[in-house]
Amino acid sequence: MIIGISGCGKSLSAKVTANVFGVPLLKLDAGKIYGGLVGQSESNLRSVIQTAEAISPCCLWLDEAEKALSGSKSSGSTDGGTSSRVFVTFLSWMQEKKSPVFVVATANDVSQLPPELLRKGRFDELFFVDLPNQAEREAIWEIQIGKHGRNPKDFDLVQLGRVTDGSTGSEIESAFIEALYLAFDSGSEAGEEKEPTDLDIARVLTEFVPLSKLMAEQITGLRHWAKGRSRLATSPAVEKGLRKIAV
Repeated sequence: MIIGISGCGKSLSAKVTANVFGVPLLKLDAGKIYGGLVGQSESNLRSVIQTAEAISPCCLWLDEAEKALSGSKSSGSTDGGTSSRVFVTFLSWMQEKKSPVFVVATANDVSQLPPELLRKGRFDELFFVDLPNQAEREAIWEIQIGKHGRNPKDFDLVQLGRVTDGSTGSEIESAFIEALYLAFDSGSEAGEEKEPTDLDIARVLTEFVPLSKLMAEQITGLRHWAKGRSRLATSPAVEKGLRKIAV
């Protein structure tokens, strides 16, 4: 189970897991499980389980678990208990499964997850993905700049990492994409082709409000909950290694 702040790479971690294991990745789309007929939802979930076991070894990815299982706590007055029955079926399978199906679930709001889902035996480990640190932000900038066909050496990665303190990986990517548009627009006005610079990125960031400020109270509460209850996704050894690479 991977919990943490939105935009920090939880879903990407699930995809990378399957690649590291060298097995197929199956995404469990909870929206397609629920049907309008009585018993159809439970039947759909059993079909999903049978498919995963037939393909195994594989990795089964459940994205936004708290939303997919949001009705599991209901009394049954809203959906006739369908969500609860689907949830129980999924829990029983996770507990008793023999086939090599590695389940990876992601969640943003851990308070919405039922405790029986988080206990050992269902998930082997609970990881918390926090906001990227300085070294990680520098690495993200380097990756995103190279991803969009520019040379990272043309930018001050250390300074970019500092000014984006509190930003998620997705926000860093969005900031660079916006800087690309800004440079293209200013170049079009001058009748020439213009590449983005540190100054263009700085102009974008002056008007950029990161999620850590918009949802400061919720993020602080999530961090407080995760402390002592989950394992940090970035270990001190990895963080130290990233810092050496950045230097």
